[in-house]
This record gives sequence, C-alpha cells and structure tokens, in this order.
Amino acid sequence: MAELKYISDKKIRCDVFLSEKISNLSRTSIQKLIKGKLVFVNGKNIKPNVILEIGDEITVSIPDKKEITLVAEDIDLDIVYEDDYIIIINKPRNMVVHPAAGNEEHTLVNALLNHCKLSMINSERPGIVHRLDKDTTGLIICAKDDETHLKLVEMFANREINKKYLAICNGSFSKENGLIDKPIGRDEKDRKKMSVKSKSGKAAITEYNVLISNLKYSLVDVTLHTGRTHQIRVHFSSLNHPIIGDETYGKKNEKIKANGQMLHSYYLEFSHPITDENLSFTVLPDDYFFSILNKTGLEFNEELLCKAKD
Repeated sequence: MAELKYISDKKIRCDVFLSEKISNLSRTSIQKLIKGKLVFVNGKNIKPNVILEIGDEITVSIPDKKEITLVAEDIDLDIVYEDDYIIIINKPRNMVVHPAAGNEEHTLVNALLNHCKLSMINSERPGIVHRLDKDTTGLIICAKDDETHLKLVEMFANREINKKYLAICNGSFSKENGLIDKPIGRDEKDRKKMSVKSKSGKAAITEYNVLISNLKYSLVDVTLHTGRTHQIRVHFSSLNHPIIGDETYGKKNEKIKANGQMLHSYYLEFSHPITDENLSFTVLPDDYFFSILNKTGLEFNEELLCKAKD
C-alpha cells in the first residue's frame, strides 16, 4: 500500500484538494478512500466535505492495484482483415477494448486471446495499439507481435494512419467543414472527464465535414489528426454540437434517446507496418446507428462516404 503525504496551502475541501494533487484519481475515487478511512488529516479520520486549514497535514493510503488475470474467452469477432502481423476488427458497441478494474471480462482482448497470439509490449493490454470507447463502434487495429506493435505506435504518432469516423451530432453547423484545434486534458473538476479548458491540455486537432443536416441534427464525417482520450466527443461538445447519446459530454435532456454515443470508426487507410502494402478498409455502422439516424430525419446513402473519402 502506497502512502502519500501533503501539506495544505489554502482553505479548501479535502477531496477537492486531493483531486488536484493526485492526477490519476477522480474525485469520486478520493471520496471512496476517505469513506474507507484511508485518509487522515492531522492524524484523524475525516469526512469528504471537511475543509482543510492552511498547514494541515494530509496522509493518503492508496491500496495496491489489483492484478488482473487475462483470460481467453470464446466471443465472436467480426474480423475485417487478418495476416501474420495484424488483425483488424469491427468492434461492436458495448464492448470494452481491454480489461481494467470493473471490466475484467468480455473485452476485445479476452476475445482476441482466444483467437490468435498478440504483442506483449503492454502485458495488461496485449495487442492494443489504439482504443475505441466502449460504445464507439467500428475499425480497430491490433498487433500480433512486438515489432509490429512498435511500428504501428510510431505510425500513429507520425499521423501515417488515416482514421475516419461518422458522428450524429445535435444541431446544424454554421460551417459545412472545419478544423477544431483545441488542446484537451483532464477536467479539473471531474477527473473522469476530459476538457478543452484544462490547464494541462495537449494538442488535439479534429477535422470535420458535414455530410447531411437539417435544423436539428447533422451527420458528420470526422478525421482525427491526433488521438486524445474522448477527442471527438469533447471537441463537438465544445462547439455546442454534442454527439447524440453521449451521457458524459452530451445534452442532459436529449429528445432522441440513444444507448451510447452515435460514433462509428468507418474507415482506415495505411501502409502495412511490415510488408508496406497499401491497405484501406470501410465498414458501415450497425443497424442501431441507422435506427437513431432515421429518428433524426436524415437520409443516408453510401455515396456520401465516397465523397467524404475523396
């Protein structure tokens, strides 16, 4: 168990103070530590809402991280492409990419372990080079060996992999296309969220092109130029065009109820990291995505994607 010690330099709620000091813990997680009697102020247990005085000594005990055992599971995979080096999956909604606390089973990694060998650069996330959120569907590349993994990481860093998404957004955009250039970092009030207002934000660039729209909704083609956590969702929310179904960054009183954000990774283009062969893949969203799109009154046809890729 790790022990951290701090001295308060201002009058402030203890849970707020600690969320500012411990960047990898959310305020909710810190409140759980306090309720679990793992936080002491001047040697005494406290309540989450206690106000610190200047000079107070705070001691925090953080339990050791629970080791996750990776288990292969017989889960169907929608395999778009596979060779000796990489595998590309069309990830369904409601599937977490890799095991973590609270989601130790039924992940993409569990399914892949049952199907093929994976790179072990990160033993907690074998094969995983990039991620999609739980309710984001579509194309994801995974590596089968360490050499391929490292090359893919480098390609992503150098923006050599073209990734495109479809998003159903609220509202009608004032411009048909544009570039959102707003740094993204942890939300300073809620560490589980990301924000364009974070003081520690890193460069984040999202390009968009409105494919079809009406007065209330828009179907948008999105190209990522960087890969920050929740980037597309945060950027569109910052424009007051949040993605339908986004419980974290969306509208509170959404008229169209959706189970998760309507965001789909539909296109990948890149040179194979080992053979250098030019590869490109397109997959349409699932039926649920189209059922929500129909509720918006927007009509989709595949020619829209052809124009977007050109």
